[in-house]
Amino acid sequence: MARPVFGTVPLRLKLIAAVLALVTIALVLIGVVSALALRTYLVDRIDRQLVDIADSVDVNKAPQPWGERSLPSDYAVAFVRGSVIDLMINRPASSYPVIPVGDHIRNLENRSITVPSRSSAERWRLLIRPQRDGVYLVVGESLSGADDAVDRLVAAELIVGIGVLAVLTSVGIGIVQASLRPLTEIEQTAEAIAAGDLARRVPESDPNTEVGHLANAFNAMLVQIEGAFAARAMSEERMRQFVADASHELRTPLTTIRGFAELYRQGAARAPAETAALLERVEGEAARMGLLVEDLLQLARLDQARPLTLAPVELRALASDAVTAARAVDPDREITLTTGDESVLVIGDEPRLRQVIGNLMTNALTHTPTGTPVTVRVRREHTTAIIEVSDAGPGLTRDQQLRVFERFYRVDKARTRRAAGTAQAVAPHSG
Repeated sequence: MARPVFGTVPLRLKLIAAVLALVTIALVLIGVVSALALRTYLVDRIDRQLVDIADSVDVNKAPQPWGERSLPSDYAVAFVRGSVIDLMINRPASSYPVIPVGDHIRNLENRSITVPSRSSAERWRLLIRPQRDGVYLVVGESLSGADDAVDRLVAAELIVGIGVLAVLTSVGIGIVQASLRPLTEIEQTAEAIAAGDLARRVPESDPNTEVGHLANAFNAMLVQIEGAFAARAMSEERMRQFVADASHELRTPLTTIRGFAELYRQGAARAPAETAALLERVEGEAARMGLLVEDLLQLARLDQARPLTLAPVELRALASDAVTAARAVDPDREITLTTGDESVLVIGDEPRLRQVIGNLMTNALTHTPTGTPVTVRVRREHTTAIIEVSDAGPGLTRDQQLRVFERFYRVDKARTRRAAGTAQAVAPHSG
């Protein structure tokens, strides 16, 4: 579908054109109304003057012969009987008004009318009064003076209007450009951001204006976008590090298995006991690799964002199961479980909670020296249920504490760890 032509015009031109159009319409209306008002006023004044002149020469009101009276030079006076006109006028014949006669004049008794002149563009205003013996008195005045006054007014309004539009155009262009300057800056900022400068910002503007509010909202959006890109870059960096570490972890058992297989093929294990030991090592490395694969599958399941299955869960039972499993893994380590007599029941996802507690126990067993005591405490404080796993190990630095809940973050690298794993993030959970 073709776009409207007006839709392709820049906003600043639209605003200026709209203002000029409205002002032009207003000036035209003012000019028309003022010209009509002036013309009406002048014609009404002429009509009153005609009445006064007619009274001064009306034979019904003044019995003296009208010829004895002085007639103003700007007026025309005529007596009409039938089709005969006796006219007194101080004008050339071409300027004589067209005076109605016969039946036409009878229909215009005591009325003021506008008529043209005989051969020029001049117009006349006539007042017709009946006299004695079928005679009609016609008193007229030229409208040239009134027309000239109206024409001068229209010309003056036209000149003033053009001047007003010129000044308004200049002022409007300046105001619109100043008002829309933040939009230009937003456009330039967007182009810079598209070119890769995510730190670019729009200069601050008055938030009380629409454009200023838009600029501030645009800056707030840019902060969010820059933060999102930074978080994405950090996530990608952690993912690359994780993939590198996981690849190293998988390569280590694969290399070991390949080495043992090569030894067996070369006949290095001749005795049954040596063969059994060799196969046991292969089985151990395969189990280690299986754990790595299971961890990767678990991460994939987490990406699917499985909804939580909420149900009542007894945290003391979960903690007891985790301690029992840890004692089976490391029977020589001192592991203490401390719970109160009060039930610690929460609404939560039991498999996820077991996974969290299991991860904490695994970390405590893996990342502390052999024989380091581990203590598990389960308690309730007001409306909050707390599971605490503590040990006497080296602990975490301040920076490590700030990042410990980040996914894929690991305190040590996979290639230096004493146990295989993908370092799944520890997720905070509230029952």
